[in-house]
Amino acid sequence: MTQVDLNADMGESFGPWKMGDDENLLQVITSANIACGFHAGDPDVMAKTMTIAAENGVGIGAHPGFPDLQGFGRRNMKVPHASLRNLVRYQLGAAMGMAQAVGTKVRHLKLHGALANMCSVDLDMARACYQGALDVDPDIIVMVLAVTKQEEAVRELGCKWVGEIFADRAYNDDGTLVDRSLPGAVIHDADVAGPRILEMVKKGAIITESGKRLETSIDTICLHGDGATALQIARSVKRCLTEGGVEVTKFER
Repeated sequence: MTQVDLNADMGESFGPWKMGDDENLLQVITSANIACGFHAGDPDVMAKTMTIAAENGVGIGAHPGFPDLQGFGRRNMKVPHASLRNLVRYQLGAAMGMAQAVGTKVRHLKLHGALANMCSVDLDMARACYQGALDVDPDIIVMVLAVTKQEEAVRELGCKWVGEIFADRAYNDDGTLVDRSLPGAVIHDADVAGPRILEMVKKGAIITESGKRLETSIDTICLHGDGATALQIARSVKRCLTEGGVEVTKFER
């Protein structure tokens, strides 16, 4: 039976400002990418989210981004590669320390927002970020945007990795995500997201906006936790996959 993991970005609330429905989403997904305080989140939110994830048997990942709280990490920044390595080391270290303190562990890492998008087209930048993570934990599983420079970087580094596709984002023909500023870039309709993802998993390929197929290994599917329909999309994707004969389970490497 085909198996696939469902992951979501979360832990993005900050003090009294609430972002997403993490508690309910953690009952649906199998892996959680938890903000490390640079683009979103704070120590209390990180601790609470990790604790709830562990209680639900959800795999925990660090979700480092650019130091851009106001822009939610979605604005491009020009950062030297040496600083990028330290930026990832710092955030992963914080996540690992907090996880240990609440009795669990960080098993994977996924880059956030603009940092991830830039690394999907820049091999040297991706390599710098992932090497920073491996400096802290050589056994960390790196979650990469499939068929992009991110995947090329982890293949070169020879580290553990899983390939990811997005349930709620449209794709360009080169495997990168359609810019959020363009119409149709973000999918909000749960009735569209579920069947769309089942088709991709069954065909073993990303299907782009133009209809092009990009064959790839699909290990995990991302559901953005900050969207208004995130929970509905998560439930739709899980239901469609299960009814389509695909087992939804935490990835192993």
